[in-house]
Amino acid sequence: MKSITRALLIACLVLPVIACSKEEAPQQVEVAPVAVPTTEDKTAWNAYLNDVAGRHMEGVNNSPYVYLVPPAPAPAADAPPADTTTADGDPTMSTPVDGAYERLLEKAEQDVSRGITRGNLLIFAGLDSTRTADLVVASFAKVGTGTMNGVRVLFIGSAADSERVKAVVEPTGSEYVFIDNAA
Repeated sequence: MKSITRALLIACLVLPVIACSKEEAPQQVEVAPVAVPTTEDKTAWNAYLNDVAGRHMEGVNNSPYVYLVPPAPAPAADAPPADTTTADGDPTMSTPVDGAYERLLEKAEQDVSRGITRGNLLIFAGLDSTRTADLVVASFAKVGTGTMNGVRVLFIGSAADSERVKAVVEPTGSEYVFIDNAA
């Protein structure tokens, strides 16, 4: 009787160890990419940009620089027409000041002009592709040839704007990656 009890006790102790040491192949789950947002929803854009950044971080050592270009402000309903002049002959300001875009442009210009080191990722995205391309072109206008080797620049926009951005980014030595937002 003692030997049966001992055999059962040993089996109870050894069986879990044998079962746990059995190696199973890790299951690889492919996560579907997040769809490109079609609205100004900042939460949707953040989720999309996090997904895109995660897919392009190979060889990147630091957190990415992300520039989410705000949409153009709607003209005010009470704004005068663009060609209106005041009584003293001075033209009036008919378009609203776009402070968010100007601040982002200034930040991007400063970041790029002071130098981005090898192993960094720059992401430029926005609902308005032309406006986003304008920001990239303006940001890279003063950057010297070959000064950003090893930096990856992602432009998320339309194919029509891609060549214009590529022409400004590639001379700096950066790796240019285009992601079509029409997909």
